[in-house]
Amino acid sequence: MSLSHHMPQGRRFAVPRPGLALALLVLALALLWALVPGLFAPHSPIAGVAADKLQAPGAAYLMGTDELGRDTLSRLIWGTRQTLLAAEVAVTVGLVLGSLIGLLAGSFGGWVEAALMRLADVLLAIPSLLLSLSLIVILGFGNFQVALAVGATSVAGFARLIWSEVVTVRRAEYVEAAFGSGGSFAAVLWRHVLPNALTSVLAYAAVQFGWAILQISTLGFLGYGAPPPTPEWGLMIAEGRNYMTTSWWLTVVPGLAVVAVVLAANTVGRTLTGGEK
Repeated sequence: MSLSHHMPQGRRFAVPRPGLALALLVLALALLWALVPGLFAPHSPIAGVAADKLQAPGAAYLMGTDELGRDTLSRLIWGTRQTLLAAEVAVTVGLVLGSLIGLLAGSFGGWVEAALMRLADVLLAIPSLLLSLSLIVILGFGNFQVALAVGATSVAGFARLIWSEVVTVRRAEYVEAAFGSGGSFAAVLWRHVLPNALTSVLAYAAVQFGWAILQISTLGFLGYGAPPPTPEWGLMIAEGRNYMTTSWWLTVVPGLAVVAVVLAANTVGRTLTGGEK
C-alpha cells in the first residue's frame, strides 16, 4: 500500500526547492564576501609575490595567482564588494526614479501619463549598453559612475512596471473608498497602491540586480569601471584574457562568479513571481 493512503487528507508537505536553496546560498556567500572580505581572503588582493606569478591552483593558492603574483581567490573575494555595491546602487537608482515616474504617470493620467510613458518608451528603445556608455562619457570613468549609468538604463523598466500596477488598482473599489473616506492622494498611494505593487517590484529588482552585475562587469571589462589595481570582476576578466592559453583560471574564476550570482538572482526573482515551482 502506498504511503499516500496513510497520510491525512488535506495536508500538504512543502516540496523542497534545491534550486532556490542553492541560489540563496550563493547570494548569501556573495553578501558575506562583500561585507567582510578580510575574513575570507587568505592573502592581500593588491600586493603580490613576484616569485609566485602565474601559479596554477594548488595548496598554497587555491585559485592560482595572476601575472603579478597576486592571489586570485583574494582578489575575487575583495572584488565582490566593488561589483555588488555598484549593482546595489544601480538597482536603487532605477527603483527610486522608475517608481516615481510610474506613480506620477499612473496616478495623474492624461498628458502627464502620455509624456512620461513616451519617455520610457524612448529609453527602452535604446540598447542598454549603448545608453550606459553614453552616460559614462558624460559622468566620467569609475565604479560609482558606472553604477549610476547602469541604474539610469533600468529606470524605464521600473517605471513601466509601477505604472501598470497603478493603472490596475487606481479604479479599484477599495481605492475609491479610501479617497471617499477623506484619504489624501499621497496617503492612498502609500497605503494602498504601493503595497499591491510590492511583490512585483521586489521580483523585478532581484532580476535587475543580476542584470546590473552583468552590465557592470561588462563595463569593467571594457575599462570604464574601477581602475587597476582595484579588484573588480570585470576588470579581472579583462586582465586575464591575455593569459587564456596558459593561465585559464584568471578569466574562468571571475567569469564563473559572475554567472553564478546572476543566475542566483534570476532564480530568486522568478520564485518571487511564482515562475519557478
